[in-house]
Amino acid sequence: MRRGIDGVTFTRSRNPEGLESFPAMPGPFLSYLRVYEPLRVFTGPSGAAVRAALAQGSIAPDRAGPRERDLCLRAQIGKRLLPGDAMDGRPAAEAPVDVLVLRAVSGEPLVCPLDTRPRAAVAVLGFLAAEEPVLCASALPVPAMIARRRAEAALAELGDAAAHVVTATWTVPLPWFALVDPDERELHLGLRRRVSWRVPIGTARARAARAERIVRAALGEVGPADVLAETGRWLERFDRASMVELDYGGLVDLFDEAALRTDTSATEVARALRALGEGDNETASACYDRLREFWGVVAAKQRAG
Repeated sequence: MRRGIDGVTFTRSRNPEGLESFPAMPGPFLSYLRVYEPLRVFTGPSGAAVRAALAQGSIAPDRAGPRERDLCLRAQIGKRLLPGDAMDGRPAAEAPVDVLVLRAVSGEPLVCPLDTRPRAAVAVLGFLAAEEPVLCASALPVPAMIARRRAEAALAELGDAAAHVVTATWTVPLPWFALVDPDERELHLGLRRRVSWRVPIGTARARAARAERIVRAALGEVGPADVLAETGRWLERFDRASMVELDYGGLVDLFDEAALRTDTSATEVARALRALGEGDNETASACYDRLREFWGVVAAKQRAG
């Protein structure tokens, strides 16, 4: 089995290769942290591709995961390795570009390119670095050396820019909740479930920095502090007028509606940070226990799968 993207849509179902999509498959069990930048920052050839994608029509956020999965499944055909490869393995003349869109208060569109191809390249490079050569040889359509060269070239297509999407598999990293206001959650139930938050990037940066300081002061050099620091550095790569979105993605399908209604993950993280800042480790620990219990449902389903 070949790995595709580490997790990655539109209100339309665009199919540039004339292939059927995969509607019977559940959405990828991924959560997302996305950045939407003002349209004005997209310049040059890559900016032209983004504007062309915007003109064709943007994807709805709840369709982003299935769309990217479909692109990666199609990349399994022939000698292709990545979304946007031609059948002979070379980059196609027009690699697929998909965008999500928000409207700023000013009316200017805020755009989040999915950056599917370079993110898939990162996943391939990670696979090559983590797995044994015999597995890489059996899983990839081309020799590992060629796969590495192609993935590095695709990643270089980003230039100095950063990917606009970060994903996590089977969970939402708890440090991500430090970026949002618990009271600003958007909850949509029914046939198209969605749980998400949006926050101005300046606010998200400040919250990440504050949370990192609290965690390092209270707990020392631990994983959550590193995640917050890395997230803060990533956010610094984008325009100051951007918006950040935390989205449960396909994870919503692992909970029933009652659980989603009563989910207090963002509140618990806020309480834990406040308690740590006040030196109340007992309260912080109780918050963590409740978070572990809630997200343990997902962990149990991952193990069962």
